[in-house]
Amino acid sequence: MVSPLRGIIVADFSRVLAGPLATMTLADLGARVIKVERPGTGDDTRTWGPPFSDTGSTYFESVNRNKESICLDLADAADRALARELATRADVVIENFRQGTMDAAGLGYDAIRQLNPGVVYASITGFGAGAGADIPGYDFVVQALGGLMRITGEAGGVPMKVGVALVDVLTAKDVAIGVLAALRAREASGTGARLELTLLSSLQGALANQAQAWLGAGVTPGRLGNAHPSIAPYQTLNCADGELAIAVGNDAQFAKLCSALGASELASDARFATNPDRVGNRKDLVALLEARLAGGSALEWERRLAAVGVPAGRVATIAEGLELATSLGLEPTIEVTDAAGRVVGTQVRHPVRWSPPLDPRRDAPPALGQHDAALRCWLSRAPAPGATLKDDTAGRYRSMKLKEDHA
Repeated sequence: MVSPLRGIIVADFSRVLAGPLATMTLADLGARVIKVERPGTGDDTRTWGPPFSDTGSTYFESVNRNKESICLDLADAADRALARELATRADVVIENFRQGTMDAAGLGYDAIRQLNPGVVYASITGFGAGAGADIPGYDFVVQALGGLMRITGEAGGVPMKVGVALVDVLTAKDVAIGVLAALRAREASGTGARLELTLLSSLQGALANQAQAWLGAGVTPGRLGNAHPSIAPYQTLNCADGELAIAVGNDAQFAKLCSALGASELASDARFATNPDRVGNRKDLVALLEARLAGGSALEWERRLAAVGVPAGRVATIAEGLELATSLGLEPTIEVTDAAGRVVGTQVRHPVRWSPPLDPRRDAPPALGQHDAALRCWLSRAPAPGATLKDDTAGRYRSMKLKEDHA
């Protein structure tokens, strides 16, 4: 199947995680992504480590495959002109600079849309371009100020961040969704759009039931460790050799759990007869369940509960999680290759599986300025001797037609 975004050109002026993950998503779907980096240093995450692979920072590599890299100094007039030419040719521009930086370089939305009315221009900030413009837009700070840390950690313990930069990841997905919707709208209107995304808004949009507990019932959620505020038992429970995650979502599953543990009487106990009862008597319930679970290993109980339809699983490592996905035929990883076609690494693949299948792109993350010479020739409209740039005819001429239509 032809990649759905083939012919779309993305000018990627973003750094670190949210923007690069969004642009990598678009690249995985076939877009041509040109990553603009600072000369000499490039994206901050090129130096974030350890760990480092044989080819660079694993942090950088996790969100930058299938891209081309050009180094442009936005303080230099000639480089600014090339950056403006790139934005003019692009279908999509994505940036996460400090407020005012792109405008000062002549690369802000108002300037670019005059040259490229069809551009979809996405700006990512931590807290918006208004009163929150000066608040540092780091995932960790947003987890703190946005309330996520207040509901993460053990009851009675200190607030904790999530073990991955979750707000950046959520924002990246929101960026990709917004860009795809704007490209679809452009097919009908012929004009692009400006998208403004904030880490804070993406976090709040993902708080789901926890935010609604406050908005709808005036309840301030707190920290419950691995327990669920509204369901029980829905948490990790101790077995003979470790913890087991058990997710009982209804009374029928609870009855099955009790039977498997040899404690059928608990299902009819008035303290545990319904889910609200179980939530209200969680402490007693956990003690009774763990007394039974202590008779076997987490793996034994995982298998026994799975056999009767009770959702349960050991607390695995990332490696074990990938092994599980492989054993289930989910093909969780892909091998990436360098310009010579040699395999240089393995990465987690784009999570969507297509039928008929897409032919996945497998270009390794670029070295800093790897495509600099060829891209400079292309942007200056000069021929590039020996260059092997991907064809961008569809995107280039679509942009030209939009300009003609709106002249």
